[in-house]
Amino acid sequence: MRDRWSSRTIFLFAAIGSAVGLGNVWRFPYLTYKFGGGAFLIPYLIALFLIGIPMLILEFALGQKIQRGAVESFKKINRKLKGIGTAAIITGFIVVIYYAVVMAWSLVFFVNSFNLKLPWADDSKSYFYNNVLGVTSSVSEIGGINWTILIALFFVWLGIYFSVRKGVKSVGKVVAITMPLPIILLIILFIRGITLPGSWSGVLYYLKPDFSTLLSSDIWIAAISQIFFTLSLAFGIMIAYASFNKKDQDVVSDSYITAITNSAISLFAGFVVFSVVGYMAFSTGSSIDKVVAAGPGLAFVVFPKALSMMPLSWFFSILFFLTLLSLGIDSAFSLVEAVNTSITDVRNKRREEVAFWVCLIAFVFGIIFTTGAGIYFLDIVDHFATNYGLVLVGIFEAVAVGWIYGASNLRSFINSTRKTKLGSWWDISVKFIIPLALIFLIAAQFILDIKNPYGKYPGWALGIGWVVALVPLLIVLNGLFNRS
Repeated sequence: MRDRWSSRTIFLFAAIGSAVGLGNVWRFPYLTYKFGGGAFLIPYLIALFLIGIPMLILEFALGQKIQRGAVESFKKINRKLKGIGTAAIITGFIVVIYYAVVMAWSLVFFVNSFNLKLPWADDSKSYFYNNVLGVTSSVSEIGGINWTILIALFFVWLGIYFSVRKGVKSVGKVVAITMPLPIILLIILFIRGITLPGSWSGVLYYLKPDFSTLLSSDIWIAAISQIFFTLSLAFGIMIAYASFNKKDQDVVSDSYITAITNSAISLFAGFVVFSVVGYMAFSTGSSIDKVVAAGPGLAFVVFPKALSMMPLSWFFSILFFLTLLSLGIDSAFSLVEAVNTSITDVRNKRREEVAFWVCLIAFVFGIIFTTGAGIYFLDIVDHFATNYGLVLVGIFEAVAVGWIYGASNLRSFINSTRKTKLGSWWDISVKFIIPLALIFLIAAQFILDIKNPYGKYPGWALGIGWVVALVPLLIVLNGLFNRS
């Protein structure tokens, strides 16, 4: 008999925990600030309801109906489509390899936050890049292994292993703690943030609408990509998680609760981040646009510096990096659980054994990201895996369900789980809106990368990225043309 979540609440905790990750703290607030503040919420919400929620309904429904992980679910639709599920979990596995390294950085900062005189107080940028990462001058200079990061990475993977080793039984116990924890911590940080001088100027800057940005294609691309990736779509995660539900659980309600909660936490995290950034700008006499930064720079340079300027800086640093760790762990072990579920679906292996080998292999592959050039490799792999790999999987999923299995057929199952019926608008979204929007997204990114090679990295390094990008396409094509 297939394992079951102990309750619907625990399933929702797991799904929301997977969706809410590090990107909610450093990616969403920065994108909102960059693309017109409150104006960004318009394309963001349109993308949420026309792409994000319909795609989440698709994945929840597929897993719940077929009661299998991503690989076996698509194989059930058509034997030749098995590669779509395989591509999803392999791409997700690539992502979790470097995602765990970012968690290792957070762990290092968390441990060092117990120092009353924060070691990054004088120069947070130098501390992060030189002391923590030991970064080299370029990707061509790999350098040695950073043993501090490697040890931290080991403990991260140890935590992931113990979270997934018994499948939904152990995952359920962990998410009961780790899903609510970051919300509680963000509330504490928010209360502290808005009481700081200059904080509201940061918040107003964060949401100040610039509606002229709506005329740019960039804002729509950013909104679609943020919605797609923040909901853990095309990783095989949501299919795997839903496969442990009872067949009559309300798919649509679960999807709306998961997606809207994730977006609400993203928006709230922006208030937390920019209240502190506003305080930092006020304290240093700088403008906010000079202080704020994108990506890891926001979480590991700007925010630590701002925290070091606060009263009880060590205490609030502990809270912040504990927040990052609790946000990261649910997303990380959900990626691993998607792999484990797909393997145990087809092989009669003990879950503990499968989890051990998956975690060990991921840890070994992750060692390259602990070297002096690790952050460069991480940047390259992340760009190509998320902007191409996952988008390709999303296109294949929508086409497979919308055109081959039949969107109306899956909608019939979805409607059997609820009293209020899901309308035919969902079929239109799956068959037309989602694939066309994702094709537009990947085409725009491809044109940009051809005109301006990403990050000005050397050709051999970008070659690694293009290999990662093409993995899903090659796997799916192999399945389609394989006669066996």
